[in-house]
Parts: sequence; C-alpha cells; structure tokens
Amino acid sequence: MLTAPNFRSVEGAYLALLQLASANFEQHIEARGNAAREVIGVGFRLPDPRQRLPYLATRKVNPVFQFAEALWYLAGRRDLEMIGYYAPSMRSSSADGVTLGGSAYGHTLFNATDGDTVSPFDRVLELLRTETDSKRGYLPVAKELAVSDNLDMACLAGLHLFVRDGRLHMVCHMRANDLDCGLLSDVFSFTMIQEYAAVQLGLELGHYTHMIGSAHVNDRNAERVRLVLNEAELRRAPQQFPFPAMSAETGPDMISRLMAHEELLRTNTVRYSADEVAHLDVDAYWQQAVLLFEAYRQIQHDDTDTVSRDVLDALHPGLRWLLGHKWAACATADDAR
Repeated sequence: MLTAPNFRSVEGAYLALLQLASANFEQHIEARGNAAREVIGVGFRLPDPRQRLPYLATRKVNPVFQFAEALWYLAGRRDLEMIGYYAPSMRSSSADGVTLGGSAYGHTLFNATDGDTVSPFDRVLELLRTETDSKRGYLPVAKELAVSDNLDMACLAGLHLFVRDGRLHMVCHMRANDLDCGLLSDVFSFTMIQEYAAVQLGLELGHYTHMIGSAHVNDRNAERVRLVLNEAELRRAPQQFPFPAMSAETGPDMISRLMAHEELLRTNTVRYSADEVAHLDVDAYWQQAVLLFEAYRQIQHDDTDTVSRDVLDALHPGLRWLLGHKWAACATADDAR
C-alpha cells in the first residue's frame, strides 16, 4: 500500500494539500512570528514528474522564476545578483546582501566541499552507475538547523535517488513546506534536478515522491488559498498542457551556455527575437527558458505594455498560458479560455 497518494500533476497535489491544511489542520502554530495552520507528516507521488506546473489563474504562477531558480540550482550558485532579479523578496533572507545560505540548495549539491574534488551530486551519480539497486543515493542538504539567528534555514532536508528497472526515482524529504508559496517552486526545481540526473545516467524518468514534516499555510495567505480552492471547485475541467522531456544534450556545458544567455538578458545587454533564440547554441527544450527570460527582460526593461508576439508564439502553450495570467503584457486572446 502506498503511503503517499498519486496525482497526475503537481496541481492536484497542491490543491489537495491546501484543502487539508485549510479545513483539517492539526495545529495552529506561531513559529518565528509566522502564524500558520499545520499538518504534520504528509506526502504525495507524481508518477510523471514532468507535469510540474499548475494551471490556476488565481494562483498566478511565475514560470520565469521557476526556470530561473531551477537553473540557479543546477549551476550550483548562491548569489543574490541573479536570483534576486527574479524574486526581490529573497534579498531579505541574505545575511550579507550578496549571497544566500540554506536555501541555495544547488550550491550544496553541485559543488565539492570539505577538501573533496567531486560534488555530492556527482558522487551519488557515480554510486548509482556502479551499485545495482543501491539504497545509498542520498543527498543531504539541511546542515544548519541549530543556528538560532540564521535568516535562511534550509527547508529541504535531502534528496534520495533510486535506480530501479531502468528508471530513476526520487524521494524528496522536506523539513517544512509552505504549501501556498514554497511547494510549487520546490517541486518544479527538484523534479528538474531528478530529470537532469536521469539524463546524466541515461535512464528513463521514474516517479517523484514528496514528503513533508511540517506542511503549513500561513494565515497571511489564507485569502489567496480560499480563492484558489474556489476556482478549482467552480471550473469545468483542469487545464492540461503536457510538458516535453528534457533534452538528452542537457549537461553542465548546456547549463553554462544557458546561464550566459540569462545574464545577457538580465543585464539588458542583448535582446532576442524568437528567430534569434531558435539559432542559439542551446537546444529546443532549453530555448523555452531563454524565451521566458527574454519576455521578462521586456517586462522589466522595455518601455512597452506588450511583450513581442513572436516571443509569446514561440513558447510552449502551457508557459504562454501562465505568462498571460501572470502579466497583462503577455496576455493573448487564447488566455481567456
């Protein structure tokens, strides 16, 4: 018997957990001044981790940030210069105004430390290539829980990778999860890390399981949660935009090239048409991220109230739908459907 229920996409899991924490919460807590409704010890499974995006107009998910954060992790970075551009609120969690600590999960996973010459991520991949049915493919992340004045404590405890029957499965262990604000971005990034690992190992993508110690909804977000649940209850059918598989060419070199284009766009050094993006040194899968960054560059830097139609038309329809519901500058006639 499965201990974590299956959901077709992250959207179903998100709605089920919001409903649980809103109507059947176990505790009302005040941790570090944040009043919240809490359920202890919950989880879910995504048989297809690629369905990592929710399509809820009220929630206004930001796919630009989600791709930026996933790439920030995969590049092993911890700087605010990049991630703060996409999420200025994260600057308040920095002790020095330059870097982030516990929440820079990629810095912990993808960089060698303590005199080692191999990153924890690469060390686990090496293990999984050589040890059949290993149970030791665990990547610990949270290390600073006892630091009382830490502004940026890791919510992710660790990622556990399993190779079974030619597929790479992953179990994510969360110390705590803000169900309304953090869950969606976490699942997006962690399933991207899982798929990235599967590509490096030459394996099919397996299922993703998300386990949470403290699952909570902050009181300050209760009204938005109510609106999201109302939308889900009243709509005729969920939006469905199946997302493609990560390209086989994806690896450290591809991530480096993507980050170079991201920086050029973030600093408004270049501007790309859709045709120019199609001829960049990144494959079609990752061109979608570049198109998102170009759309955001136009929103942030250009004196315009409309993002270029060629850029929007070149986007995957699910990403275009999300942009149109996040920013009026990206809205098209199709977004009302």
